Amino acid sequence: MIKLRLKRYGKKREVSYRIVAIKSDARRDGRPLEELGFYNPRTDETRLDVPAIVKRLKEGAQPTETVRSILRKANVFEQVRA
Repeated sequence: MIKLRLKRYGKKREVSYRIVAIKSDARRDGRPLEELGFYNPRTDETRLDVPAIVKRLKEGAQPTETVRSILRKANVFEQVRA
């Protein structure tokens, strides 16, 4: 199963995350199938590759709860339904 989840990177106490498509049994910082976006919780900055995310969701990828809330804020799910 393919999951959309966060991959941690950055310095200690200055963490940022990449939103990635990865196999569900891979480790958190393992090699992703595709990098789909960026999330910085300190500044609440997000950059998303919306067409690639929509493509993955239509293929059946399951987002984690955190990624789901980020995508909901960016109104990505409305594009999947259309």
